[in-house]
Amino acid sequence: MNIDLIFRIAAVGILVAVLDMLLTKSGRGEQALLTTIAGLVVVLVIIVQEISGLFELVQTLFGF
Repeated sequence: MNIDLIFRIAAVGILVAVLDMLLTKSGRGEQALLTTIAGLVVVLVIIVQEISGLFELVQTLFGF
């Protein structure tokens, strides 16, 4: 497992948390919610790409 993956996910989480706080304080709750959902989607895409790479590695390793 690469440590860069953890740092990328943490960076997205910190950015989304800051944006959520700023938008909530300014009275834009709906946009804060959309920002949070977008951050979640970005993290899920990153994780799916890593899992895809893992499956490709297993396929080449076992010759499927």
